Amino acid sequence: MEKVILKDLGAIDYQSAWDYQQTLLDELVMIKRSNRNEEIPVKQKHYFLFCDHPPVYTLGKSGSKENLLLSEAEISAKGIQFFKINRGGDITYHGPGQIVGYPIFDLECFFTDLHRYIRFIEEAIIKMLADYGIEGDRIKGYTGVWLLPKDGQKKRKICAIGVHLSRWVTMHGFALNVNTDLSYFGNIIPCGIQEADKEVTSMSKELGKQIDEQKVKEKILFYFSELFNFEIVK
Repeated sequence: MEKVILKDLGAIDYQSAWDYQQTLLDELVMIKRSNRNEEIPVKQKHYFLFCDHPPVYTLGKSGSKENLLLSEAEISAKGIQFFKINRGGDITYHGPGQIVGYPIFDLECFFTDLHRYIRFIEEAIIKMLADYGIEGDRIKGYTGVWLLPKDGQKKRKICAIGVHLSRWVTMHGFALNVNTDLSYFGNIIPCGIQEADKEVTSMSKELGKQIDEQKVKEKILFYFSELFNFEIVK
């Protein structure tokens, strides 16, 4: 069973978190390279980072800047940052009330299947939501976790996922809307999805109350460790 080091970074600006992820990824890649020449390999490390960010829009490498509906000067005037980054996917929002998870895993210690990795992230979130009576699901052709329409509602995205791999080491991850101010999504076309039957939601909106974010984190970790078969260490 692999061991995963848990680090809760709390509120942290996006650039600092991105730099820290890159440092950890480089560490894991260095261990992989070194182990090729060692008779007794060093045990590989893995990390799971939790954090939340001040308001920021991030645009994935396959995204279109046209999905940012304001100029960079306009969003800067609103106190919102903007970054073009190296994950997959299009544009999304991060901000207070959102749980962001960055697994820094060497997938060669688990399985070398990117599709399966993303499905496992989705599954952990779906299982956690079920504990709150929220029925999470997938939509064919779209990454992330959704709530399917009932009683005339739209399809609602509650968790965005975007990852980057280097030598099978992961970075970036998921952003789950828990107590998020959803008005910030009005300045973008979230994930580039323009269909009128889709929108963004949060756990607090669905349940009509504020949610204890620490308890949500604990449940997410439990289901991640169950799916990936790892032990959490601090």
